[in-house]
Amino acid sequence: MAQSQLISSSNLSFHAPKQSELLFSHENKHCSLRQSWSCQGLGAKLSGLHGNEIVHQTRLLARASSDRVIRAVLSSEGKRGKLNKVVLAYSGGLDTSVIVPWLRENYGCDVVCFTADVGQGIKEMDGLEEKAKASGASQLVVRDLKEEFVRDYIYPCLRAGAIYERKYLLGTSMARPVIAKAMVDVAQEVGADAVSHGCTGKGNDQVRFELTFFALNPELNVVAPWREWEIKGREDAIEYAKKHNVPVPVTKKSIYSRDRNLWHLSHEGDILEDPAHEPSEDMFMMTVDPKDAPNTPEYIKIGLVEGLPVSVNGKKLSPASLLSELNEIGGRHAIGRIDMVENRLVGMKSRGVYETPGGTLLFTAARELESLTLDRETMQVKDSLALRYAELVYAGRWFDPLREAMDEFMKSITKTTTGTVTLKLYKGSATVVGRESEYSLYRQDISSFESGQIYNQADAAGFIRLYGLPTRVRAMLEKGL
Repeated sequence: MAQSQLISSSNLSFHAPKQSELLFSHENKHCSLRQSWSCQGLGAKLSGLHGNEIVHQTRLLARASSDRVIRAVLSSEGKRGKLNKVVLAYSGGLDTSVIVPWLRENYGCDVVCFTADVGQGIKEMDGLEEKAKASGASQLVVRDLKEEFVRDYIYPCLRAGAIYERKYLLGTSMARPVIAKAMVDVAQEVGADAVSHGCTGKGNDQVRFELTFFALNPELNVVAPWREWEIKGREDAIEYAKKHNVPVPVTKKSIYSRDRNLWHLSHEGDILEDPAHEPSEDMFMMTVDPKDAPNTPEYIKIGLVEGLPVSVNGKKLSPASLLSELNEIGGRHAIGRIDMVENRLVGMKSRGVYETPGGTLLFTAARELESLTLDRETMQVKDSLALRYAELVYAGRWFDPLREAMDEFMKSITKTTTGTVTLKLYKGSATVVGRESEYSLYRQDISSFESGQIYNQADAAGFIRLYGLPTRVRAMLEKGL
């Protein structure tokens, strides 16, 4: 299978003619040049020259011709090679705006910008087409992926119970494969031979994008400018933009690095880089300050079918609409904030603060319903696999056969996870106060402290003797019995 490769300047070599390639015989006025220019013209220029002057003039002509060849190739191929058309993951920010002319300059290619709507907000989409074309792109392709994102990526992770390192609900991790998949589709539609992204060489997202590219179309070339160019930061990028007449975004630069989609909002950088520093309250955007949350609790009922959410307070909603509804409800009650230090895939630790109001409510409800519908052994196996599932998603291996196989297992064991869970929301907390399921394994007639026909309490004596036999034998050995 062909491997995706990064085209770089090493793919092209330019050679000036060697002196041995210029053969002259002044005695018989014969010349043989292994280049494209005219021997007759050169012979006329050399007719009045002798000795070292011939060699000197010959070198000058050879250098001039070589320079013309190099300029001609660079004008069509770029400094690092030649690509026909590149699909760029485009946000309209400074970095991706600069990448457009950089791709054209360095790869001599047409650039098609691609933007995925995964619920980052209307403001993020304003004026994108004008920005993209002003930067030099031939077109902008926008796809609404919100329903696909929630249905095909968020819900499987929710069903699996996938949480990375005890806290992180995988907001960015789940969004990257759906965006990258759409980029591969667009590349095929527009006839592109490469894709590009603006991820840095220190983060997880570069891996998530590129593993998806590899899995879905290994023949696509991948260009990652942050791993190639000389731009080191924001000031360099602004200077490059001005030099290439790219309109620099005039929005106020946030002190935080943020990523937002329908599932969550992440905050990184600046004061958060010190793990001992408390986040500023004005940083949060999806959730209110707990002190400002309503003084009266709110009760909501979430309905699930086969492990997946279908309704809120009895109202059936599409996946994206349901999540939006819960984001609004959870946000006004200050639910879903986490502050954590996580292990990035590339090896370093990083500190991030996340807001996931609707996702927190859904995870709480789904896990609670399983307490009714899953037996002990199944729940323990599911929990152990959920850790591995989360690691695969975090590492960008969404299209890995192992994750897909695990997903089938999760789908199978949650067939009976159908019912409702009632939550009490109050100033940052979501407390489970009720759960119901027609497939409940809970039996009041068995669990009751009152005597029943099914469970005979006297049976416990024999069970305890057998269950405790290893403990008893060990104690007997220690006491010499």
